[in-house]
Amino acid sequence: MRVVILGAGFGGLELSTRLSEEFGDEADVVLVDQADGFVFGFSKLEVMFGRAVPDQVHHPYADVVKPGVRFVQSTVRSIDPVNKRVETDAGAFEADVLVVALGADLHPDATPGLVEGGNEFYTVAGAFALRDVLESFEGGRVIVGVTSLPFKCPPAPSETALLMDDFLTARGRREQSTISLVMPLPVPIPPSPAASEALLVAFAERGIDWLPGRLVSGLDPARKVALLSDGSELPYDLFLGIPVHRVPAVVEASGMTVDGWIPVDPLTLETSFPGVYAVGDVSSVGTPKAGVFAEGQAAVVADRIIALMRGDDGSAQYGGNGMCWLEFGHDQVAKVDVTFLPGQKPFGNLEGPAYEFVADKVEFGSSRIRRWFGRTWPAGVS
Repeated sequence: MRVVILGAGFGGLELSTRLSEEFGDEADVVLVDQADGFVFGFSKLEVMFGRAVPDQVHHPYADVVKPGVRFVQSTVRSIDPVNKRVETDAGAFEADVLVVALGADLHPDATPGLVEGGNEFYTVAGAFALRDVLESFEGGRVIVGVTSLPFKCPPAPSETALLMDDFLTARGRREQSTISLVMPLPVPIPPSPAASEALLVAFAERGIDWLPGRLVSGLDPARKVALLSDGSELPYDLFLGIPVHRVPAVVEASGMTVDGWIPVDPLTLETSFPGVYAVGDVSSVGTPKAGVFAEGQAAVVADRIIALMRGDDGSAQYGGNGMCWLEFGHDQVAKVDVTFLPGQKPFGNLEGPAYEFVADKVEFGSSRIRRWFGRTWPAGVS
């Protein structure tokens, strides 16, 4: 049974690892991604704010050497979900089970003026480029702004505003600066009232302007103002944007999407095409678009594929739970647990922020690099 996995993010890496652990050389798994390596979302902020360099957080897919798994670096050109056939620049692949985990593509050019007059920090390239931009920034009016819904990692804009406060304070530039956070949500993290309240308190304590319930619809680079969805304007010297998210064009062309994303069974992650699954940001399963949710979904798909390969009835079901780390600055991290169940209101809780969770966050990343890539990370951590 050949399993073809499109996308080597949290979902693809976890799924291929589970199948290799279960079947070893007997597995027949092809893992396809156009990138040459993996970067955690939180590592982008580490580089952006000068706490790490790109080489420290880039994990080459060449290191993925697992029994029964073949990594192919290539661009996916077409997906035929009926016949479970995929065309790539490296050739065609036919699958018995096809898993689409291609994530969401980012489109800074979809927001007028963003490319010309601002910066985005959600792509790897964008975040890494900001390292030099911030280093030379002398202070001024900073806006962290969301340009569309949905967007990946809902806590990231709040984290960025808090870490910007730390960054400017450490360089003696905070007093001559303002920081504004523009988000379309009524509170920073709606599923977790405790996390939202803690963030709002932190914003107030650190003089961060919180502007909820609106989007940044465009920038006017000539006047250096952000145009907000409520018709107002906000002047800026430095704009840090969360760009428009869309399903990859190759997925849209496949006929699998409804209202822009792939619908799946919320318990099994199977699409309307038998033997075809979708995990992570590419789907409309109803959970946030974040790596930890893709990882949990991949574990369920792995269990169902393993049962299928063993001739058993697959009974694993997705519980909608995810945990993420929330940077508060001041060398403190919080832990947010959230659960999304079909037909029910999401619920979650907050632990921290606390200094001890910094080490826990490091271990979260280290443990996954050990499993997925078979090596120690970061250097000196065993």
